[in-house]
This record gives sequence, structure tokens and C-alpha cells, in this order.
Amino acid sequence: MRTGECFGTGGRTGEKHAFTNRCLATFFLLMVLPGTASPQENPPSQSCQSPPYTISVNVDMVVLHASVRSRKGILVSGLDKDNFQVYEDGVPQQIKYFSHEDVPVTVGLVVDNSGSMRPKRPEVIAAALAFARSSNPEDQMFAVSFNEDVSFGLPADQPFTDQGTQLQAALSRLAAAGMTALYDAVAAALEHLKKGDRDKKVLLVVSDGGDNASRHDLAQVMAMAGQPDAIIYTIGLFDPQDPDRNPRMLKQLAKATGGEAFLPESLADVTPICERIARDIRNQYTIVYVPTNGRQDGTYRVIQVKAGAKDRGRLLVRTRAGYYAPLKPPPLPAAGATDHEIQN
Repeated sequence: MRTGECFGTGGRTGEKHAFTNRCLATFFLLMVLPGTASPQENPPSQSCQSPPYTISVNVDMVVLHASVRSRKGILVSGLDKDNFQVYEDGVPQQIKYFSHEDVPVTVGLVVDNSGSMRPKRPEVIAAALAFARSSNPEDQMFAVSFNEDVSFGLPADQPFTDQGTQLQAALSRLAAAGMTALYDAVAAALEHLKKGDRDKKVLLVVSDGGDNASRHDLAQVMAMAGQPDAIIYTIGLFDPQDPDRNPRMLKQLAKATGGEAFLPESLADVTPICERIARDIRNQYTIVYVPTNGRQDGTYRVIQVKAGAKDRGRLLVRTRAGYYAPLKPPPLPAAGATDHEIQN
């Protein structure tokens, strides 16, 4: 990212990104991307453990991005594949690919622009820019502002930016007014994330109230959040007297996707929280496994990841709570079958 020059510090260049892509390309992934405080300052070094055999093209894989912290909330680095255990519906899974490196991501900043946010907007925009400065320089970002309407701050022909001035303008474009269409904003941002070309995708949602103006409902947004390629972090700036406040929704979105929800008591806490989120994203472990349950039945699979290492004490792992298995496509009609025969 750029602030006139470039947002982000300490990130590696395209050589590292290409290295990661070469590792993942070995698997021909049909990706099911899933997915506690004084964190480490330096992003992890690159690593890639190549498999000793070739996996067939049609194998589905689950990709998890996992944050590991000590009981004191400090980010834990230096773990390897043998320090992790992965379970799907309680059944142990074999890790096929593992890495701990700072990879570029596609990031959406979803910021409440309703009337109640007017006095909070300067601090929130400053915190969002601090998040961008703490992120990988190769991240691609976009901004969504919402009240009862949802607006993308960047020009229509520019889906993403790495320019700091453009991001600031995108966040500041509209005056704070109106009601809160939080569900619609998250739904629109999740759709826009799909346009990004980074394998890892993140949303940062900042709001001070519950939803009171959306066409979408919570169930629909939660279903969309179950898509495999989004990690959602949320910050709730709630007024205790606001009848529409709904921290439960922000907590559910974060937990389901492997992100984290924050409910700061002061606006002064928002910038440190955004910087912490940026470091969390840059220090995650990537874990890939082939599910032992290969049925394409559309069912929800619960994921649990544990980590342990000698002399490290209890380690806390945060990642996606689960995923929906793909549905097996219907069989193709026999060659030469007529439309009438197919309908029957």
C-alpha cells in the first residue's frame, strides 16, 4: 500500500508471493479456504514444505489460516507442522502443506457512516489508515461506507488501491448521516472480495450499532460469511443507550470465519486494535489438509485445530470454525439423449 509512496512496512516483495504460489500450485488446489496482547513486531520468515508425492487434480483440500497466541495473548512464532493437530468433525486429519509467512491479502475496510458515527469518524478513519500502514505493502485494499445505503469509495473502474491518499479519500467521501444497513454492507463487501487476486482475503468491519435498514438478514450474511475465502475482524463502537446495538452479530461473524471481535470502551483504543489486527494477519500459519470425509454432500464440517510445543505452555489457536462441503454435481445426460428423455 502507498501513502504517497507505499502503505505497509517490513513486507517482502513479489518474489516471496511467487514462492508461495509455487508451493500451493503443487497441489492443484480446489480451495476451500476457511479459516489472543503484545504481538511480535516482525512478520514470519518464509517456509514451504513440499510433499513427497503428487496429489491428483480432483482432490478437494481445506486451507486454514490460523493465529496462535500464548495465554498472555502474545503471538507465537517458530512452530512447525508437527506442533499442530487438525480435526474435522472430531476425526484427526493429516496436514499436507504447512507454512508460516507474511503473504499479501485482499482487504476490505467496511466502515459505518450512519449519523451516530459522525463524532467518531475522524478517529475511525485514522485507525483504518494505521491498519493499512501496518499491513503488507503488497496488499490490495478497498473501502465500503454505509448508512442506509452502501457505497464503494473507489471509482467504479478501480476495484482496489494501494495508494494511501486514495484510500483516505474513499473512506471520507460521504458525510455521516442516516440509518445503519450493516448486513447489506458486509454482503456487498464479501462479494467484492471475490474480485481480488490474493489467495488470502480479509474484511475489517467497524460499526457503532446494530442493523436497522438492510434488505439482507443475519442468517443470509452468516451463510455468505461461510464462503471459503474470507476472514472477518470486527470492531464495535457501541453506545450503551443505543437500542439497535448488536454485538452478537459482530462476534458471530468473527468467530465463524477465524477472525476476532473487539468491543473497545474508548475511541483511543481503535488505532491500537487496528494495528494489532494487521500484525495478526501477517503472522498467521497456513495449514492445508485433505478431508478424510470425501463425500460431496453439502454438509457443514466442524474444524478444530490444536497446537502444542515443549516449554511453550498452553497455546491458543484461532481459525475458521468450519466449512460447507461441496455438493456433487448432477450426472450429465447420456450422449444423444433428447430433451424429453432428460426431463423424464
